[in-house]
Amino acid sequence: MPGANAKALEKAKTLAADVLLLDLEDSVAPEAKAEARAQVAAAVKAGGYGKREVIVRCNALATPWGRDDIAAAGPAGPDGLLAPKVESGAEVRALDAAMTAAGFPAHATLWVMIETPRAILNLADIAAAAKDTRLAVFVLGLNDLAKETRARAGANRAAFFAPLSLAVTAARAEGLTAIDGVYNDIADSAGFEAECRQGLEFGFDGKTLIHPSQIETCNAVFAPTADEVGRARAVIEAFALPENAGKGVIKVDGKMTELLHLEEARRVVAVAEAISQQ
Repeated sequence: MPGANAKALEKAKTLAADVLLLDLEDSVAPEAKAEARAQVAAAVKAGGYGKREVIVRCNALATPWGRDDIAAAGPAGPDGLLAPKVESGAEVRALDAAMTAAGFPAHATLWVMIETPRAILNLADIAAAAKDTRLAVFVLGLNDLAKETRARAGANRAAFFAPLSLAVTAARAEGLTAIDGVYNDIADSAGFEAECRQGLEFGFDGKTLIHPSQIETCNAVFAPTADEVGRARAVIEAFALPENAGKGVIKVDGKMTELLHLEEARRVVAVAEAISQQ
């Protein structure tokens, strides 16, 4: 949501989104940065966003606005900070320190944009910083990555298969959430749905959106299906049977099922239950 657009910040209170990213970076012109910063801080402090997580996207620390963005956002009490163009673990730690200095709430997490060639080369280092910082989420920024690499994504994003897969792998290695990048053609609903399904296949937990019209499709694609939830519950119930106590492998509905499947089943059910409580 553009931080300079007061109507957008208000409309965000009605959207069926899990997270609201209030933007101070790309969607705000340089001459409007200060006003947008004050407006976003006031909106976050005023609240009214319900169960939605509210994340402020700041400008990079290397810009003239980044540190002021963080200093203003902290006292407002958002659920987290999204930082653009992060390229190293050292940058993650600098952002974490800036959040602490600004007075971000203890529960606030750090999200980072993965959107440059150097970030892709340093994915393991960036993700490893989660061990001693607030880092919790990777967000892919393929528009910037396309610009920097001169790659042409095409309809199936083939040029970015490696970055997409590597980002998910690095995130999972450190227990981070991974969010896919935006789909630019708002009018192409079929193309958007196809890209959501592709992101799901890559292992992403969700997708960043640029228009409210994309929310319903995104929610439908990334939510577990009724069949998936039913299968997950069957796996959990089967492992809970007395006769299966201590077993590492059992048969569920004719399929060999291991403890790793039990772990995934619990995750699927937890996601489904979280959705049902919205």
